[in-house]
Amino acid sequence: MRPLDAVIVAGGRGTRLQPLTHDTPKPLVEFCGEPFLAGVLTRLAAVGVERVLLVVGLDTEPFEVLRPLAERLGLTLESVPEPTPLDTAGGVRAVADTLRDPVMICNGDILTDLDLEAFIAHHAASDADATIALTRVEDTSSFGVCVREGSRITSFVEKPPAGTLPGQDAINAGTYLMDPSLLKRFDEGRLSFERQVFPGVLADDGHLEGFVWSGAWADLGTPERFREGHRFALDGELRWPSVEAVADAGDGVRVHPDADVSADATLVGPVLVLAGAVVEGAAVVGPHVVVGPDARVGAGSQLRDSVLGSGTQVDDDVRATGLLTGPGATLRPGLRILGDTVVGPGTLVPNVPSELPVGTRVPEPRG
Repeated sequence: MRPLDAVIVAGGRGTRLQPLTHDTPKPLVEFCGEPFLAGVLTRLAAVGVERVLLVVGLDTEPFEVLRPLAERLGLTLESVPEPTPLDTAGGVRAVADTLRDPVMICNGDILTDLDLEAFIAHHAASDADATIALTRVEDTSSFGVCVREGSRITSFVEKPPAGTLPGQDAINAGTYLMDPSLLKRFDEGRLSFERQVFPGVLADDGHLEGFVWSGAWADLGTPERFREGHRFALDGELRWPSVEAVADAGDGVRVHPDADVSADATLVGPVLVLAGAVVEGAAVVGPHVVVGPDARVGAGSQLRDSVLGSGTQVDDDVRATGLLTGPGATLRPGLRILGDTVVGPGTLVPNVPSELPVGTRVPEPRG
């Protein structure tokens, strides 16, 4: 059977991504020009999911931005508030009675191009109670390892030193298919997939499958990982809907038909210039740059390894490497950004001082 329902656990606060997450939930921060969850919804709709429940924090209103896209995709979208954090599975348990078998469960801050068709087929063929998507790691000492016999998971070992479990290097990658009745065995309230639900399946002699995926998998929780995720997508190591929607003109240069790139600007692929963006004369953009919708790169500016949020204004003669901006940020002329700099939404960065040191956050993170 194919999953008709999916649940996305999307309540993360994203404190390490501040100031991008001051007022925007982490799963809605722009990724390749659109809210991250927009790409997830597009991927779910493509494999036949009809209904998506978002388990969010106290405030569901910010997630309404996804509703027009969901309607275009033919998805029923529901937001489930979680006023008190209930761990990884508690919010899903709260809606288990409404879910059809099998249900797909995703983490709202994990970037992956997991082959959902193959994942679904594996689950159906195995007739398992639950199937966990797995990814391999070189050093297991920081992760919980899913020990397998063939593809069947037989136990979990927490943070084994590297080399102590030969042939066992697969960890939980945060996407599941399962019978929702597994959750109904537990009382409502705080509940963990990793510590309670999946060990409970094994304790009851249930069938727990592992599906190993060797493609892209990344946690977007820090600015560097967020830029790295963009590099995956731009390099083609990760297939992502908003990137693939813009044709590659060669050498990884993707320019939306509604963008305006000056004839004497230089684009160095891989680079993505989205709808309404403007790149002015003598600017050099790339490699590994996303110019978000309606953003502007001024004359003579040079950008590398940077992501501009929608509506960002980069004035003339700016030099930036390792820059992330939120929507509506403005950088004044002549700025020099040396790396690992995050500019919050709507923030104006003046050109005094003209050089921002590595690791700058504008404005400073709150709390």
